[in-house]
Amino acid sequence: MKRYCSTVLMMEAIVIALAIPIAIHIDHLTPHTAVLTGGIAAVAAVLLAVLVRWQLRVTVVLGSMLQLYLVASGQIVPVMYFLGAVFAAFWAGGIWLARREERAAGH
Repeated sequence: MKRYCSTVLMMEAIVIALAIPIAIHIDHLTPHTAVLTGGIAAVAAVLLAVLVRWQLRVTVVLGSMLQLYLVASGQIVPVMYFLGAVFAAFWAGGIWLARREERAAGH
């Protein structure tokens, strides 16, 4: 589960970073605002990807909050509604599959 969560978060950080120029050029967000909000989210994703090695439960909670933030960021960059929903589905599906696998291995 740790590896899956880390992978989703790292891929998410890349997508967030790539959304920054889109927010500036297509959605006419000021560079300061786009870099600040997108940068914070991207750095948070990377930090959570590292944190998952030691604090899985904390990472699941904070990672879930990050997923909600990304879906809500669709208010600023509309394509993030879709991308945030896709990553939220990966996140939720991964947690569900990992817990299912852990239960099956325990029996």
